[in-house]
Amino acid sequence: MKKQETFKKTGEFIRHSATVKVISIGVLVLLLLIPMSMISSLMREREYRRDDVVQEINAKWGNSQTITGPFFTVPYKSFYRDDKDALKYTLRYLHILPEHVDIHGEIDTQVRYRSLYEAVLYNTRMTISGTFTLPVLTHTSIDSIHVLWDKAVFSVGITDMRGIQDKIAIKFDGAEYKASPGLKSVDVTASGVQCAIPLSPSQTSHSFSLGLNLNGSEEVRFIPVGETTRVKLTSSWPSPSFNGAFLPTTREVTDQGFTADWTVLHLNRNFPQVWAGNQYNVSDSSFGVRLLITADVYQKSMRIAKYALMFIVFTFSAFFFSEIINKRRVHPIQYTLIGLAILLFYVLLLSISEHVNFDLAYIASATAITTLITGYSRGILRNNQFSFTVFGILVVLYSYLYIVLQLEDYALIMGSIGLLIVLTLVMFITREIDWYALDKDEDQ
Repeated sequence: MKKQETFKKTGEFIRHSATVKVISIGVLVLLLLIPMSMISSLMREREYRRDDVVQEINAKWGNSQTITGPFFTVPYKSFYRDDKDALKYTLRYLHILPEHVDIHGEIDTQVRYRSLYEAVLYNTRMTISGTFTLPVLTHTSIDSIHVLWDKAVFSVGITDMRGIQDKIAIKFDGAEYKASPGLKSVDVTASGVQCAIPLSPSQTSHSFSLGLNLNGSEEVRFIPVGETTRVKLTSSWPSPSFNGAFLPTTREVTDQGFTADWTVLHLNRNFPQVWAGNQYNVSDSSFGVRLLITADVYQKSMRIAKYALMFIVFTFSAFFFSEIINKRRVHPIQYTLIGLAILLFYVLLLSISEHVNFDLAYIASATAITTLITGYSRGILRNNQFSFTVFGILVVLYSYLYIVLQLEDYALIMGSIGLLIVLTLVMFITREIDWYALDKDEDQ
């Protein structure tokens, strides 16, 4: 009998002990992180699916474009002796960059949809002009008499040739040439157009101009090949992101679009105006603009999901303190259902935001979960005051989370201040609770 009574008392202590309840709630919170990780995986999966669909749309229209050039590729003879000491030569390529490059472009954008997903596409019409000055090769190991100036090739690098919409006519020193696909050498860039334009070392200064009608998607970039490279872009797209090695010297962004100007000197990059072979990687100096779709529901959902643990802890804390103050017990299964309801918010938000505006999806999801948990708390505790308390806590939490989402740059400081306020309130409310007495009373 004594052993049975001991087991009974021990069971009662475990059931009613505040310390044991805190530990069990902590374990439950950790277990709820498992379904939360599954929800995060679902968000990433939907984002990857979106990226695949967008990439498929982009591939049929034209991927992001990077313009390199123009530049001249000139073959020259490089001599060597073979095994029999016979003098032979092989052709190598000399790359000559322009003295000045001016690029003016206008970007017309459109949004294409497939199923739930959207992709931003563009067509850009550019005018590229400038001058070439042939270099003096005395400071190099290349003898000018071995350079085949009459075999020079005028080249422009374009990353996705499928985006070219019109024939490319090149005006060089007053004469007009038609560009052909392919490059003489891939030392500078992997793809593009070219045309043979003979050069003469006796004429060192040349002018050029050409137009590009180009389709692309999401981003357009440039490689600063001139001693002075100037780029000016205008567009009606309201949310640009200027990126790459150089930011615009001047820019203006409004709801009606943007205008941006870049000026880059050859001293700002890590390759010269003349070199042979493939010893330089010019892509490291690329710059340009990315056309952002600001309503990225997946990035916002992933950011919000990071606060799931905070929501679970705060909500569980409210129910736990209600147990302490009102002497009404909440079963672990009921805690579990409440925790699952909190996690359901993120699934609702993701699924609804794929069809409607993200803000509306957030309001609908938060309202549904707040109503559900408030009603459930009223049903299990039969206490209107506590139900209103739970309602207020959830409203504050979801409102606070929405504010943090909008203030991305201040998310850390807002989160820190919020946690400080909550901890202060918890410490104030529980300052007179004798935790040892709670366990002692239950033990008796």
